[in-house]
Amino acid sequence: MRLQRQLGSAARFIVLAILLILFLVPFLLLLLNSLKENATITSNPLALPTSFQFANYSNAFKQMNYVDAFTNTIIITFFSVILIGICGAMTAHYFVRNPSRLNQNTFLFMVAAMIIPFQAIMIPLVKIYGSLDMLNSKSSLIFMYLGFGSSLAVFIYHGFIKSIPKELEEAAMIDGCTRTRMFFQIVFPVLVPTTVTIGILNVLWIWNDFLLPSLILVEPGQRTLPLSTFSFYGTYTVDYGPLMASLMLTILPVVIVYLFAQKYIIQGVMQGSVK
Repeated sequence: MRLQRQLGSAARFIVLAILLILFLVPFLLLLLNSLKENATITSNPLALPTSFQFANYSNAFKQMNYVDAFTNTIIITFFSVILIGICGAMTAHYFVRNPSRLNQNTFLFMVAAMIIPFQAIMIPLVKIYGSLDMLNSKSSLIFMYLGFGSSLAVFIYHGFIKSIPKELEEAAMIDGCTRTRMFFQIVFPVLVPTTVTIGILNVLWIWNDFLLPSLILVEPGQRTLPLSTFSFYGTYTVDYGPLMASLMLTILPVVIVYLFAQKYIIQGVMQGSVK
């Protein structure tokens, strides 16, 4: 039995090690190519760099206007995630605690809206917002992210809120809490594990999104990090070295945040899965 347990542990370790390598290979290739010259990247992208071109990072930092792009991305991601979390939780709570036919149908319509691809509505969306002179604005983009992200958030919150005892809320109301205070002091703290999960999904989506910002943010000063990486594409050529470096600079903040907050992220996801 002891030998079987040891063999089982060794097999699990080998499988996890292989999966880790598979996940790290794209990141390592990106890192290595960001330190090469263009000719080396195009001739052999899998080879190790013969000389480290750290100038790629300085060129990428300047050409993509990194500080402004990073600030724009932080602002858009932060406010979008906060609004999606709060509005999604409040909407789901209202649907659960007021199960009228109208609310049930509205909830079903919101869930059904998740199957509509963005490409099917992007042209009318841009046309309508352009006629209202609401393009090239971070607030308009945040508003769109709120609309596109609310359906999934409401769907996830809806199932979680149904497991919260209604007596908990009634006791708070008897003690003198208003509905708003009861929600933010009683209900919303219980939803923290679910909020963490929804926050992770939305941060990854909004931080890395290219299509929607490319339609809304026209001026260079409004660009996000994914949009700034497109500046390395010329009409007939692509500056691969700085492009790879710009991609590294784009994903590095998310990786750093995850490394420092992984304990709380994993704990929130695990608590949400248990619930």
